Amino acid sequence: MARWLKRIKDPEDIRGLEIVELKEIAEEIRERLLEVTATNGGHLASSMGTTELTLALHYVFKTPVDKLVWDVGHQCYGHKLITGRAEQFSSIRRMGGLSGFLKRSESPYDTFGAGHASTAMSAALGMAMARDHRGENFQVVSITGDGAMSGGICFEALNNAGHLKPDILMILNDNEMSISRNVGALSSTFNRILTNHFYNEKHQELVDLIRRLPAGSLLASLSRKFEESVKGFIVPGTLFEELGIRYLGPLDGHNLDELIPILQKVRTLKGPILLHLITKKGKGRLYAEKDPIRFHSPPSNFDADSGRAPAKKSGPPSYSSVFVKSLREEARRDERIVSISAAMLEGTALSGDKAGFEEEFPGRTYDVGIAEEHAVIFAAGLACEGIRPFICIYSTFLQRAFDPIIHDICIQNLPVVFSIDRAGLVGTDGATHHGVFDLSYLRMIPNMVVMAPRNGRELRDMTHTAAMYEDGPIALRFPRGNTQDDVGFESDPQLVPIGRGEYLRKGGNVTLIGIGLMAEHAVQAAELLVQQGIDTNVINARFVKPLDRELILKAARDSTLVVTIEDNVVSGGFGSAVLELLAAEDVAVQMMTLGVPDRFIHHGKPDELYSLVGLDPKSIAEKILERAGSNPDICPKPQTLVSLSRND
Repeated sequence: MARWLKRIKDPEDIRGLEIVELKEIAEEIRERLLEVTATNGGHLASSMGTTELTLALHYVFKTPVDKLVWDVGHQCYGHKLITGRAEQFSSIRRMGGLSGFLKRSESPYDTFGAGHASTAMSAALGMAMARDHRGENFQVVSITGDGAMSGGICFEALNNAGHLKPDILMILNDNEMSISRNVGALSSTFNRILTNHFYNEKHQELVDLIRRLPAGSLLASLSRKFEESVKGFIVPGTLFEELGIRYLGPLDGHNLDELIPILQKVRTLKGPILLHLITKKGKGRLYAEKDPIRFHSPPSNFDADSGRAPAKKSGPPSYSSVFVKSLREEARRDERIVSISAAMLEGTALSGDKAGFEEEFPGRTYDVGIAEEHAVIFAAGLACEGIRPFICIYSTFLQRAFDPIIHDICIQNLPVVFSIDRAGLVGTDGATHHGVFDLSYLRMIPNMVVMAPRNGRELRDMTHTAAMYEDGPIALRFPRGNTQDDVGFESDPQLVPIGRGEYLRKGGNVTLIGIGLMAEHAVQAAELLVQQGIDTNVINARFVKPLDRELILKAARDSTLVVTIEDNVVSGGFGSAVLELLAAEDVAVQMMTLGVPDRFIHHGKPDELYSLVGLDPKSIAEKILERAGSNPDICPKPQTLVSLSRND
């Protein structure tokens, strides 16, 4: 560890240092960020871009008494390094190590957990009002960046802050990026500001000039209105001031000589203030500055000096790329098909290389920014006019659009396709990013069809099925990672009959019913059980809604034990749907519902996490062995069963 970081145990250790020394610390922080993310992976470019801002904020404000509320917590690696976590930093995003995001239970300096975007202003406003209610005296600062201002929640907070008028500083960290490049009119507004400092430098000169004109006395009485008119004509900062929020900037967010005095001055001002800072995502390494999308979250084991990643090993394609290749096939067939992303074109593989959807169909690709609710309602409007929208979105982000899914899509029964990427336990991003709730919240909504492929070939077939389905909304969800099968693009895709499952294996009186990736885990668990003397049926459910009633009811009546397996929370999920069906049909059978338990699962590699929650094949088999060992109806010879060793 470099000499400064060894000495910094908390932010008090940097207060009182000279600015030249803070600049040295900034370089050490960047070196440490590169060193660790090159090994672990993680969010690099965002934290590189906030290095000086992080130091300046902790230098000027008396944290943790003063509250820093960060948006999109992946900006905060530097914040972790100077708030007592430098020695643990090499554990970031590893099982049992530091979170890659902000986490209140991890440090008192993490005042608000942040894994998703656009929340900081609202949370900071709440803290400021709580302070005022209690008659306390501390500062509250929100830092909104990485495109989070494209989220409508920010404007709800700004509107409320302008009405309540507490003392609060809201920093806009404008780096022109979300994960994909920023889109929308607001982004264009900020870009204009970058090239036009006219108002900030010249507005007073203009006012003085007008007052010297022949009608100066009259104009002087209208000077405030005139100033606002000039201001509105020259700089869109008026948007904030019309909301009752004082706008300052734009300023260089990397210039500590300028930034620290400004923050010291702003700290004394009253009322709500928006400070607009310009930063460079990936600052400090030219390769990251030139390619901030790739270095937003680079793969592990890249070269920190050059930025070169290890050569990709040939292997099966990712689920995301299989979906996009399948969607391109459908779009060639049906010109009504369009794709919609919420600031995740690269993440969902819609863009980024020659195989992307945007590259082939640029006029049929919509990136709406970090605005998931808008994305869904926008898709509803498209569907009303005969367009076939595919909303391509991570499971965790789709949660933010729950209300529009019900009111704007399903009540109107519009033919919108939800392509739900990153379903299940996604790994090192942790609890904020696991996609383990979608089966529960989608299956409860009338008119919705919900399906999940067990492999790449089935994903292609389900994409085709979704494109052909026009009777209402339909969702297909798939995991992160690579497929393990031959997708079969050399042949035509097949329609999957709506609401029909299939047997993958027959035999015995134990039936495993898996959905999605868990159908593959069920097959592997069945192979382990056969070795222990328990012959097992395996069903690939394919649909959570509608269920294959005939298949499931017959299997249950022919079995002594039915086990449902899903990479979704047990509460209200696929297993619950099967239980409801069996109860309604008065079918009595022993049941086990395996899924994600009723707690938030932290970060780790997917295989580690599936083992942790008991959803890897070995754990599934062991749970069934445990049940069988005391139940002769399941296994007539329990004495032959041998527990599966974790070292097998």
